Amino acid sequence: MYDELLSSGCTLNDQIARQLFSIIPEDGPLVAIIDRQGNYWPSESERFSQLNIDEQILKQMCNRIDDGAEPVISQINDFGVVISQLATEHTNCGYVIIMLPKYTPESILVNIELIETLLSQVGLIGRLVEQNNHLYQLQMKQFNLAAKGTSS
Repeated sequence: MYDELLSSGCTLNDQIARQLFSIIPEDGPLVAIIDRQGNYWPSESERFSQLNIDEQILKQMCNRIDDGAEPVISQINDFGVVISQLATEHTNCGYVIIMLPKYTPESILVNIELIETLLSQVGLIGRLVEQNNHLYQLQMKQFNLAAKGTSS
């Protein structure tokens, strides 16, 4: 039961999003996690929906990542966009999108080391959340085994 609950991709993405979004400054970048089924976890739902991002364009960018181009840099409206794969040790979570207001692809390239550091930190958050989930699963299994042992 615990394996199913904690290893679900949606659950993991939700946990990663909560940890990540709690540290993003209010006027900072817009960040979203997108799983491979097209589910979204945006840092600011209203602001994200106002962008009216063409799903086909987003899908094309994600396909480029799947083909090995990473990160993908683009422009959507007034935002410079960076998309990268989000994967942990055991789970391909999908993609992370960082949208920077008033950035262009050129200004993103000027700051690419900083942006790649941010992408690495997102990956680190994912790995730590997944690792925590695995430790919790082991703890619950041990509690169940101990409970069964004392009820005999």
